[in-house]
Amino acid sequence: MTRLRKLSGRWRRETTGQDLVEYALLAALIGMAAVASAPLIETALSAAYVGWNQGTQDLWITPDPGAGGS
Repeated sequence: MTRLRKLSGRWRRETTGQDLVEYALLAALIGMAAVASAPLIETALSAAYVGWNQGTQDLWITPDPGAGGS
């Protein structure tokens, strides 16, 4: 019986698995934050690319069709 008590006391004081659980919870929290923020990031990136596309389209100057070649 004393050996069982010593073993159970040691098991309650042992904290080697605690850090693994903490890291798993932290990874889950970071993953949920990434999934939750993905639509916001997608919207912001889409707006930025549309703006850049419009800016580069405005840089193009179309040739005057009535200018002739010579």
